[in-house]
Amino acid sequence: MASACARGWAGTACLDPGTLPVAIVAAMTDSPEKPAKKPRKAAEKAASAPLVPLRRRVLRWAGRIVAGIAVLYAALILLFSFVPPPINFYQLGETARLGGIEKDWVSFEEMAPVMARSAVAAEDANFCLHWGFDMAAIREAVAQGSNRGASTISQQVVKNVFLWHGRSWLRKAMEGLLTPVVETVWSKQRILEIYLNVAEFGEGVFGVQAAAQHHFGVDARDLTATQAARLAAVLPDPKGRSASNPSDFVRSRTRAIISGAETIAADGRAACFQE
Repeated sequence: MASACARGWAGTACLDPGTLPVAIVAAMTDSPEKPAKKPRKAAEKAASAPLVPLRRRVLRWAGRIVAGIAVLYAALILLFSFVPPPINFYQLGETARLGGIEKDWVSFEEMAPVMARSAVAAEDANFCLHWGFDMAAIREAVAQGSNRGASTISQQVVKNVFLWHGRSWLRKAMEGLLTPVVETVWSKQRILEIYLNVAEFGEGVFGVQAAAQHHFGVDARDLTATQAARLAAVLPDPKGRSASNPSDFVRSRTRAIISGAETIAADGRAACFQE
């Protein structure tokens, strides 16, 4: 092994390695090795973390989508409690099909009181007595083997404003979920106000104001009992019935609605929407 030498003021001195401690000699002659780099913590976690199963990821995203839809509907229900709904899916479809529709919003105070009573008498006589679903009507419809007459005004509002027309289990399920929420947030008068503004009273004619102008040339506030009853009589089939050119069936139905409107006014079943 070579001698270790050092130069100083007194000259150059060399030391015999044999006289030096082993540790000192090793420090003088060997090159220190660099310590190995430790792997990054993020890389270690990524390598050690198990992959999330595809099914769990799909369920997670499905849950987020459902939650987002629920939040959207909640916001719309709150908004429409004081803002008129601008348009709905069915009206958009009819606009595209017909090239345009007749629609004119009016407040509840701008409607003839008999119009509200006529609509309730025709479509949902127990409107003031239920919380969105007329269970007695549903049981009767089930017993008769059909769902005719079981849909309340509240359900029709939910379908017209928030959903789409047509028969499907998905729509009915969403209607069943949204109807109690609407009944909780909106007053009965607000539900009826929106219903009378979005219901179809003729092909491409939406809302009682447009219907009054289209069929009778008057404003909604000036409708007579007979005119209001005729408009209510066409509600189940606005494309197949006419208020201004009534068939014998519509005339007969009109007389029944006039009587029904007088009855609910007398027995208090109009109290929830009229003072």
